[in-house]
Amino acid sequence: MRLSRFFIDAPLSLGIHALPEASAHYISRVLRLSAGAAVQLFDGSGDEYRGELAEVGKKHVNVELREQLRGLPEPMLRIHLGQGLSRGERMDWAIQKATELGATEITPVVSERCEVRLKDERADKRLAHWRQIAISACEQCGRSIIPIIHPPTPLHEWLAIEAELKLVLHPVAEPLSAHQPPATLAFLIGPEGGLTDAEVEQARLSGFRPARLGPRVLRTETAPVVALSLAQQLWGDF
Repeated sequence: MRLSRFFIDAPLSLGIHALPEASAHYISRVLRLSAGAAVQLFDGSGDEYRGELAEVGKKHVNVELREQLRGLPEPMLRIHLGQGLSRGERMDWAIQKATELGATEITPVVSERCEVRLKDERADKRLAHWRQIAISACEQCGRSIIPIIHPPTPLHEWLAIEAELKLVLHPVAEPLSAHQPPATLAFLIGPEGGLTDAEVEQARLSGFRPARLGPRVLRTETAPVVALSLAQQLWGDF
């Protein structure tokens, strides 16, 4: 039987712990788990902890952690995805799938054709929402370390990123297999309207090499799934 697995945003160790209020509410009121239920917790450090719920109340949950083990290793290929900022579920989907596919860092990139503009409190709420999506994806897929979700960043700032290989999707370019295996990869994907020719040229002047995924034009939320899958197949842990 598969263990219920949860991320706890606090340092964990062997012994008895009172879980944070949000986690306690989800376990007791949403999942309705009871005392004695087996659980596996992780705190983003790379370690996992197995144990069982010791006490479950309406507003508090205590867990006894009895076994510490190393979590799933992170991919050797470190990928920083620069994903063009898009609307609602499209952006959620891209972050969820990029997390499942092993992205180390994800930055929503603001470019000319972005239809979404986030400022101040609204941007903070979306960033918290995206981080929770990444956490839920890690709970589901078995990752022990949460990818870093950066705040929305203007394209010209994100282009200064350091990576051994930097790629921007473009329909007229070499396939991914034409490149030598990198240890670090930066991948730029445009928003719903795509990147402008000027932005692709700006990326090229910043050290990005055009790359194509195939003969068809992919949606902005489909492109990271295909791009990261191919990168992991060619150079990562697939």
